[in-house]
Amino acid sequence: MYTQSSMGVVPEALRPKPGHLSVSQQRVYEDFVRLPWQNQSSHSSHVIPAGSASSGASGLASAYGSVSSDVASEAIESNSAALLSAASIHSAAADGVIPQSSENNSINASFSATAASPEPHPVESSDVKESGVSSEPSSAASERAGSSVADASLNTRDALDKYQIIAQKLETLVASDSREAEIQGVLTEVPEIILRCVSRDEAALAVAQKVFKGLYENASNSFHVNACLAILAAIRDVCKLVVKELTSWVIYSDEERKFNKDITLGLICSELLNLAEYNVHMAKLIDGGRNKAATDFAISLIQALVVEEPNVISELHNLVDVLAKLAAKSGSSESLQQLIEIVRNPGANAASLTSLTLGKEDKTRQSRDKKPINQLIASREDYSNIESVEPEGFREQVSKLFAEWYRICEPPAANDAASTTYIFQLHHNGLLKGDEMTDRFFRVLTELSVTHCLSSDAINSSAVQSPQQVQSLSFLAIDIYAKLVFSILKVEQGSSKLFLLSKILSVTMKLVQKDSEERKNSFNARPYFRLFISWLQDLLSPEPVVDVVNLQILTAFAGVFHNLQPLKVPGFSYAWLSLVSHRSFMPRLLTGNAQKGWPYVQRLLVDLFQFLEPYLRNAELAVPVHLLYKGTLRVLLVLLHDFPEFLCDYHFTFCDVIPPSCIQMRNIILSAFPNNMRLPDPSTPNLKIDLLPEIREPPHIFSEVDAALKAKQMKADVDEYLKTRQQGSSFLTELKQRLLLTPSEAASAGTRYNVPLINSLVLYAGMQAIQQLQARTPHGQSAGNTVPLAVFLVDAALDIYQTLILDLDTEGRYLFLNAVANQLRYPNNHTHYFSFVLLYLFAESNQEIIQEQITRVLLERLIVNRPHPWGLLITFIELIKNPRYNFWNRSFIRCAPEIEKLFESVARSCGGLKPMDDSMVSSWVSESPH
Repeated sequence: MYTQSSMGVVPEALRPKPGHLSVSQQRVYEDFVRLPWQNQSSHSSHVIPAGSASSGASGLASAYGSVSSDVASEAIESNSAALLSAASIHSAAADGVIPQSSENNSINASFSATAASPEPHPVESSDVKESGVSSEPSSAASERAGSSVADASLNTRDALDKYQIIAQKLETLVASDSREAEIQGVLTEVPEIILRCVSRDEAALAVAQKVFKGLYENASNSFHVNACLAILAAIRDVCKLVVKELTSWVIYSDEERKFNKDITLGLICSELLNLAEYNVHMAKLIDGGRNKAATDFAISLIQALVVEEPNVISELHNLVDVLAKLAAKSGSSESLQQLIEIVRNPGANAASLTSLTLGKEDKTRQSRDKKPINQLIASREDYSNIESVEPEGFREQVSKLFAEWYRICEPPAANDAASTTYIFQLHHNGLLKGDEMTDRFFRVLTELSVTHCLSSDAINSSAVQSPQQVQSLSFLAIDIYAKLVFSILKVEQGSSKLFLLSKILSVTMKLVQKDSEERKNSFNARPYFRLFISWLQDLLSPEPVVDVVNLQILTAFAGVFHNLQPLKVPGFSYAWLSLVSHRSFMPRLLTGNAQKGWPYVQRLLVDLFQFLEPYLRNAELAVPVHLLYKGTLRVLLVLLHDFPEFLCDYHFTFCDVIPPSCIQMRNIILSAFPNNMRLPDPSTPNLKIDLLPEIREPPHIFSEVDAALKAKQMKADVDEYLKTRQQGSSFLTELKQRLLLTPSEAASAGTRYNVPLINSLVLYAGMQAIQQLQARTPHGQSAGNTVPLAVFLVDAALDIYQTLILDLDTEGRYLFLNAVANQLRYPNNHTHYFSFVLLYLFAESNQEIIQEQITRVLLERLIVNRPHPWGLLITFIELIKNPRYNFWNRSFIRCAPEIEKLFESVARSCGGLKPMDDSMVSSWVSESPH
C-alpha cells in the first residue's frame, strides 16, 4: 500500500505498516506527501484498512450494530389507506377541478393576458456553456460503473479503482466545459459503486478521502468544486460516518485548506460538516483574536453565511460569541460591530448588510458555485440575488407554447402523437438542454399556471354572496402544466431524467420561497401543493416495492421539502405537512430498499419538531399552531400503526427535539415496538420480565447517541471515567457545570441546561454499562437475571447518575429523569437496565423531594391519553407493588385528597391495584430482581 514511489520522502523507519493506521493517522502521512490528485495511481495509499473506517465510532455502537445505515430489512406493508394531517382540511379543495365552460373557451386569452405582465423575473445563473456534445446513454455509464446495487461483490480496492476511472472521466468533462447533464450522469455512478461494496462504510470513507483531497486541487474551477461537493453529498447519503470524518479532515488540515472560504461555505451549505464540532474548534482557534488568519477567515465566513445561509449561524454560537467579544473591545472595526449586530438582531437594519458583503457579481458567483451539481434542488438562494435578465419577448413565446399544449390536451382522448411531436419540438428549440434557458422556461410556465389558478380565486370570490360560502380555485392550468412536465420526463431516460427533474423542482421551490416572502399573509400554497402532489402521483411507478429509480425521485422531493420546511417558509406549513405525510410519499420512502429512505423521513420529522418546539415549549398554541400540532399527532399515530420500527430506531433523535412538556407526543414515539413482537401484559401477576427472551436483546438505535458528547468534547472524559472509575477525579465534580448553557444559549433554548447533552450522557453511559455487564454474564443469560446486585452498585455509570440526581437543581434533575424515562420502551436490555436505575435511585435516595420528582416524571406520562410505553407501565407497577420502595407511605402521596385519589386511579388503571396496609402489601411482593 505504501510503496517507495508514493512514500519515498518518508524515511524507512518512519513508514507506516499496512493495516495499522486509523483514518486520522493515515491522513497525516498523506498530507505530508501531498501528491497531486491527477498523478495518484489506483493503488495509492488511500485504501483504508479494514476496521479503521469506524474507528471514530464507539465500541458499543459496533457491538450493537445500531449505527450502520446498511441494515437489512424486509419490506413493510402499510396497513392504512391514507395518511392524515391537519393541513388536509385546508387543501381538500385542491383535489378537484372546477368545471367552467367559459374558462375552457377563453384559456388561450387568459394565458396571453398573463404573459403581458411586465415584471421581469431573474433566474439562476450558470457556468454551463452550450455544447453540441451529447451525453452518453445512462445505461452504458451505469454498466461501466457497475450500477447493480443488488450484487454486493466489490471490495474497497475495487471501489477505488472504479472511482479513479470516474475521476479521470470527470476531469475530462470539466476541462472541456461539458454540459451539466453529462457531468450529472457521471456523478450518479459513485454511490452505485459504494452500494455494491461488501464493506460500504470502509469503501465510502476511502472514496470520500480521495474526493476531499481533489476538492482543493482545482479550487478555482467552480464546476470542479461543485462536482466534488456533489460526490461527497452522494456518499454521505449512503454512509453517515462521512460527515464526522469530513469535519475531522477540515479541522486538521493545513491553513490553506482550512481557511478556504468558498469550499468551507460549500461544505456547510451541503450539510457535509458537523457544525457543533466545527463551531467549538473555530472558537478555540481564534484564540481571543491573537490568531489573525483564523479571525479574518471566521469574520468572512460569518458574513457569507448571513447572506446565504442565515439559519446555520445559530449552530455557530461559540464562534459568534468570540467575535462578539472582539467587537466589544476598543479599537475594533466598525464593520465587525455591524456584523455582530446583524447576527444578533437579524431583523434590524438589513440595509447595513451591503457594506459587509461582496459586490453583487461576486455574491452571485458564490451563491451559484457553492452548490453541488446534483443538489440543485436543494438550493435555497434568494431569488433576488440571481442576476439574469429575461430576453425580450420570451414570456410571450412561452405563453403561446403553453396555449398550444393546452390545445393538445383539450380533446377527451389524449393525442400521444401530437404530444410526442410537441416535446420533440421543445428539444429542437433548445428549451430542455438542462441549462439556464431550461430554468427560465420552467419558471415562466410555473408562474403562468399559478397566476391563472390564483386569478380564478379572484373571479370566484366576486360571485360569493355570503362569507360562509367556500371559495374554490380552478386548477385547470396547474393540471395542464403538471401533465406537460410528466410527459417530458416520461421521454427522458436515466440520469438525464433525474437531472431535468431536479431542475424543475429547484425552480418550483424557489418560486414558493419568493412568493411566500412577497405575499406574506396573502400567500396561497394550494397551487404549489397541487403541483407537487400531481408530480408525486404521476412520476412514481405503481409497484408497491420502491425500486432504485423511484427512490431517487423520492429523495429528490425529500430534498425540496427539507428546504421548504416550516422554519424557512412558514406560510407553506399546512401544505408542507400534507405533502410530507401523503400516501404517495412517506409510505413509499419507508417501504423497501433496505431502509435507505428512512433518514429522509427522519430529517423531515425533525424539521417539523424544530418548528413546533418554541410554541410547544411555551404553550403558545394559537389556532394555526394547534391545527399543525394535531396534524403532527395524527402522522405519528399512523407511523406508530404502520411503521413502528421507524419510530423505535430514531426515538433518541426525536426525543432530543421534542420539548419535555410534550408528554403525549413523546409517549406515541416511545410506545412503538417491532411488528414481530407481542408485548406481555404488564399487569400480569408475578410477571418476571427478566425471563422474557426479548429483555436481553439490545434495541436498534440509528441515531448517533454520542454526538452531543463529541460536540462538547466530553466523550473522552466520559469514556475514561467509565473505564477507570478513578477516585477523586474532577470529572464528577465538574459535571454539573459542563451541562449548563451560556446565558445567550439559555435565553434561546428556554432552559439553563443543554438537554441534548444530558440525553446523550445518560444513554451513552447506560449503553457502556450494559456492555460491561454482558461481558461479565455467561453466554445466553440475561444480565439482570444472573449478575448480582453488587455488580450494579459498583457500576461507574451509576456514579454518574447519582451525582446528577444529587447535584442538579430541580430543573436539571427533571431533565435528567426525563432522559432516563425516555429509555423505558418495549422489552429490551435498555428498558430493563434503565428501569432498574430509576427504581434504584428512588430506593437509595434519602431526600423525599427526589422521590417525589421521580414519581412525577412517571405519573405525568401515565395520566395523559394512551398509548403508554410498556417499560413505563412495568416500572410504575413495580414501584407501587414492591414494599421495598414503601411508596404508599410517602407524604407526597397524601398531601391532598385530590392527589391521593389521582394515585389510586392511576394505580387501578395500571394493574388493578389499590393502596393497602403493610399486611396486604406482603401478598403483592414482586419476585423481580428490582
